[in-house]
Amino acid sequence: MDKMIEENEKAMCILKNEGEKTLKDLAKMLGITTEGARFQLLKLSNEGYVKSESRAMGRGRPQQFWSLTKKGHDKFPNRHSELTLRLINKIKKEYGEDALSQIIASTAEDNLNHYRKTIEETDTLEEKVRKLAELREREGYMASFKKTDDGDFMLIENHCPICDAASLCQNFCSSELDIFQAVLGPGAQIKRTKHILTGDRRCAYLIQESDNLKG
Repeated sequence: MDKMIEENEKAMCILKNEGEKTLKDLAKMLGITTEGARFQLLKLSNEGYVKSESRAMGRGRPQQFWSLTKKGHDKFPNRHSELTLRLINKIKKEYGEDALSQIIASTAEDNLNHYRKTIEETDTLEEKVRKLAELREREGYMASFKKTDDGDFMLIENHCPICDAASLCQNFCSSELDIFQAVLGPGAQIKRTKHILTGDRRCAYLIQESDNLKG
């Protein structure tokens, strides 16, 4: 039973990090048989954590692609979401939007100072992005980065532990973007290309050196 629970968690982690997968691909990544993977997915589906979609892929039979449902995404830690939402609503009600904005700005300043203890101004852009990804990974964002064929960088966050709070107050997201820009420095430009709050399965950021920006 414990082994089954562990494998179910692995399957959900793969779908969280990698996005939708076919049964065959998921079985291969789990190192189990197709039938074993099917059994796990059906169990997770019955519990409401995953869903499947049939899709035609050229000739032949349609393939089934499996992905997490909202309940499946919610299975991953969301930092004290209920308490945070209550506090946000209380601050907005008793002190107003301006007070909430000031608190978010102050917290953002603290986060920036924390990041700057790890990310040096003299670091190359790649070193800065790598360190930023490591910091975000430790904070629960399931973060990683990669270098593109154009020599740019992608910072990818497969989970948002403050998603509920961010959905209630967009200032959380805009302040994060400002922090990233500040810590990466004037030699870089960052742009959010995917956003969980707009329906994407993850947040992603394109980071370019100023010299590489296309006109």
